[in-house]
Amino acid sequence: MFQLNDITLRFGAVQALSSVSVDVRPGEVVGLLGDNGAGKSTLLSVMAGARKPNSGSISIDGHQVEFQGPRDAARKGVQIVYQDLALFDAADIATNIVIGREKRRSGPAGWLGMVDRKAMRRLAQEQIDVLEVSNVGSLGRPVEALSGGQRQAVALARASVRLGVDKARVLLLDEPTAALGYQQSRQVERFIQRVAADKVGVVIVTHDLPLCFEVADRMVVLNRGRKVADVRRREVERDDVVGWITGSRAPQC
Repeated sequence: MFQLNDITLRFGAVQALSSVSVDVRPGEVVGLLGDNGAGKSTLLSVMAGARKPNSGSISIDGHQVEFQGPRDAARKGVQIVYQDLALFDAADIATNIVIGREKRRSGPAGWLGMVDRKAMRRLAQEQIDVLEVSNVGSLGRPVEALSGGQRQAVALARASVRLGVDKARVLLLDEPTAALGYQQSRQVERFIQRVAADKVGVVIVTHDLPLCFEVADRMVVLNRGRKVADVRRREVERDDVVGWITGSRAPQC
């Protein structure tokens, strides 16, 4: 289990997070909701190791950890897909999918650090096929030539590679359906469901309530840096969630 306990974070005089506790179980999908400025992305950055809280703790399977940065968080099993996707525009699709997890050639060539480009392309194609993406074209296309939906598919394929290679426990998604059409959004839904079926915990920061009600097991709502609700999806209506987001409904926790 991935747990954040009483996380507090300040930026000077601004209290961004106030004693926020969240847990994510293996195979569970948690929707992290709130209005702009509620603290969602800030909390996600703490989960990903990009920010250190002023107080509070993070635990994995009951053992307290302290992330020294995003790479350290990744080594400990936490992967993230940022809203800006963090792709290398000048590089091709295959390179973006396997970057940082390149396969080396066997024998002396591998000892010298030479990569196996054919194996990399096979791995990239496998992930594209699993995601059921048929419109990205050649894996040799530069990412800068892709549409928003195609770029999202590449970012998800890269996350899928890292989940498998690194045996990740948690996947963090920051606004995964922002600016996507209907078909691309359904693709994201299928990806989340597949990852959860592999016993990876998933946290989604989103304004897309239909997505959340479709795939989330639980919803955590932040308002002005405080957790105001932590509820099972089947136990609430959309009006309840909107009320917690806007502050018109009394906190549930």
